[in-house]
Amino acid sequence: MRQFSLMRLMGAGLLLGLSWAVTAKAEPLAKDLFGAQKLPAATAPASYGFYSKGCFAGGIAIAPDGNHWQAMRLSRNRRWGHPDLIHLLERFSRDAAADGWPGLLVGDISQPRGGPMLTGHASHQIGLDADIWFTPMPNRRLSIEEREKVSAISMIRKDSLYVDENRWTAAHANLLRRAASYPQVERILVHPGIKKKLCDTVQGDRSWLRKIRPFWGHDYHFHVRIGCPKGSVGCKSQAAVPQSEGCDKSLAWWFTEEPWRPATGPQEPKARDVMTMSALPAACRVVLAAPSPPSEAAVTLVDAADAPSYAAAAPKPLQPAADPASLLHSLQPADIPRPTPRPYR
Repeated sequence: MRQFSLMRLMGAGLLLGLSWAVTAKAEPLAKDLFGAQKLPAATAPASYGFYSKGCFAGGIAIAPDGNHWQAMRLSRNRRWGHPDLIHLLERFSRDAAADGWPGLLVGDISQPRGGPMLTGHASHQIGLDADIWFTPMPNRRLSIEEREKVSAISMIRKDSLYVDENRWTAAHANLLRRAASYPQVERILVHPGIKKKLCDTVQGDRSWLRKIRPFWGHDYHFHVRIGCPKGSVGCKSQAAVPQSEGCDKSLAWWFTEEPWRPATGPQEPKARDVMTMSALPAACRVVLAAPSPPSEAAVTLVDAADAPSYAAAAPKPLQPAADPASLLHSLQPADIPRPTPRPYR
C-alpha cells in the first residue's frame, strides 16, 4: 500500500512536471518575443500597461543624428518611443542648444514595440522613458564604433555619494531645469548626490526640483519619464510626485546606510527573466502580431520641429480582443501618417 502511494505520488509529480514543461514551451519569455522585433507596430500610437510591465504601438524612432543630438549604442535598436516622447526629445535638443548645451547624447529609449528588454532596464517598456547622458555631445559626429564603445562620464566622485566638483557644472543643472520645464515630463531620475547638489545650489525658482527624483545609479545619465499620452486608455499612470522640493528627510535617507546595504539571502530572478505574455496587458499580444511599417526610414523623426503631429490623423488605437489576429484585418498601415523630416541646415 505504501509502495502504491509512493508510485501515485511519483506519477502525479511526473504529470506536474510535464504540465510545467508544456506550459513553459507554450509561454516563451516576453523579452525574447519583444526583443526580436526590428520595427514598430504600424498602428495608431498607444501605450499599454505600466512603465515596467507593458508595450506600445505606433512608435517612431529618433534618427541616429540630428542638428542637436546623436544617438548612442545603435546596435541595441532602442531608439523607439511613443511619438509624444520622440517629438519632445527633438524639442528638448533644440531648447537645450539655445540654452548653451552643446547637444544631447541620447541613450536607451525603448525597443520598437516596447515590452521587457533582453538586458538592462526594468522600465522603458511603454515608449515613455528616455535616458540622456550627462556627457555633452562633441563638436563632431561620432563613428558607429565610437557610439558602441565610448563611455558616459559619471558625475559622482569615486567611492562617494557626492558630486564630483571637477565635472559637475551649472550647465548640467540648467539642462535638468530645461528637461523638467515641459508639462509632459512627470519625473526625472538622477543619482541622490546630484539631487542634493541641486537642493544645495539652485537659486530663484525651485519648483521644478520636485520632478527631480533620487534613485540608484543614474550618475552617468538622467532618466526622463513622461506621463500617459492622451488616447492611451490602456496606459497605467504612476503616482504623482510630491508637491515639495524633495530636499527633506526623504533625500537624507539616501545618505544613510540603509539604501546601500547589500541584500541577503537568495536573490529573486529579475522580472524580465520570468515574465511571459500572460503577465502583460492583453493588447500586447495584438501589438506583437501587428504588421510593420514599410521601412525604418518611414517612421524615423529627423529634426521635425515643423512637422505636423504624428498622432493627429492616426486611426483609432487598437482594442484588445479574444482573438488578436481578428484585429489585423482592420489595420491600414499605408494610411498611417509618417513623420515629416526637416532637412539639415
